Amino acid sequence: MKLFFRRLCTGLSVSTALATSAFAQNPLTWQQVREKFAAANPTLRAGQIGIDESRAEEITANLRPNPQFTFTADGLQLTPESGHWRPFAGLVKTPGVSQSIERQHKRELRTDSARQATAVAASQLADQERNLLFNLRQAFIQTLQGKAVLDLAKENLSYYDHLLGVNRDRYSAGAISQVDLDRLELQRVQYESDLRTAEVSLRTARIQLLALLNDRTPVEQFDVTGPFDFSAQNALLDEFRNTALDTRPDLKAAMQSVEKAKTDSRLAWANGSTDPVIAAWYSRNPSFNNPFDVNTLGASISIPIRIFDRNQGEKLRARLDIDRNDKLMQATRAQVFSDVDSAYATLTSTVALLQPYKDRYLQQASRIRDTISFSYEHGAASLLDFLNAQADYRGVQLSYLNLVGSYLEAANQLNLAVGREVIQ
Repeated sequence: MKLFFRRLCTGLSVSTALATSAFAQNPLTWQQVREKFAAANPTLRAGQIGIDESRAEEITANLRPNPQFTFTADGLQLTPESGHWRPFAGLVKTPGVSQSIERQHKRELRTDSARQATAVAASQLADQERNLLFNLRQAFIQTLQGKAVLDLAKENLSYYDHLLGVNRDRYSAGAISQVDLDRLELQRVQYESDLRTAEVSLRTARIQLLALLNDRTPVEQFDVTGPFDFSAQNALLDEFRNTALDTRPDLKAAMQSVEKAKTDSRLAWANGSTDPVIAAWYSRNPSFNNPFDVNTLGASISIPIRIFDRNQGEKLRARLDIDRNDKLMQATRAQVFSDVDSAYATLTSTVALLQPYKDRYLQQASRIRDTISFSYEHGAASLLDFLNAQADYRGVQLSYLNLVGSYLEAANQLNLAVGREVIQ
């Protein structure tokens, strides 16, 4: 019976492990993360609905004024005729239709203003997506950095545990003292602390990335993959500036706002013009003596007299709004240059720091650690030298990974400043 239960528990454990591996998600690349973000992020979807609402307003702006129908009844007789009560005998019935005629292209200007408002809304949504993509790429980079730091922490702890095993054998052989062994074992706390901190940082980055993707996948089953490295070759600053001027959606929205303000100004002047009302009616008057004069047609035109121009304030406001949007466009243009220059300076500075690490410092730290470890195991180096070499290697490797993360963040900042991904 015990053997049966033991086999049953083993089978359940294996089934659970297989189920967990089956439901584990394959690591997502940056392109896959971006596509998933575009399809599932609720903020972007809400912004798209806002654009659809703006398009619906274009339909309203393009509508013509509705005609007016009137019906007039006149000539009701309140006294009897020839001893008979016939109040409707001489009633004049007049149905009529009137239509307001919009002048100065009011409807066309309203439609143009609504379409330009939709264009501005689309550019603003693109700018919102640009900022959200920056946050998404930032979380993606932090996840990659967390994985790299975690791998380094595991490697350092494994390497140090190997050294501890060697030195425990040396202690058993009497080659080192109890104090030296205790100091070596006490130093292991730092590497174990690095491992736990890296695990928490990686989990936090994954949680943030899942929130941006609006994904409910368990954190343990979610992973991403991608290069965690830097490139020393970048385009010139002027190229990034020109690209930013062509692609930045906030600058495009500012320019579109200027054009919309000009259209709104023309619309304000058009709304100040009078719209004539043309009317036509048909009348049937049975009280006429001439039987051929019973049916009559009539027409009229009415034009408001503009003694007081009640649209002067709107005209002034619309004209001032052109200047205001133009100043905002200039401010946005200056901000574009500032963003690109700052991000480019940060990127080049980080590359200048990374290059010597890759060329010399990483190899030197590894060589020094291995050499001092070998020397200490053979009694040719002190315990202090051994601990310092381990700490130096750990510090150099961690600094390098943090600098690579800073480079990728600076590249992400430059992509944000330019308006599209110029550095992958």
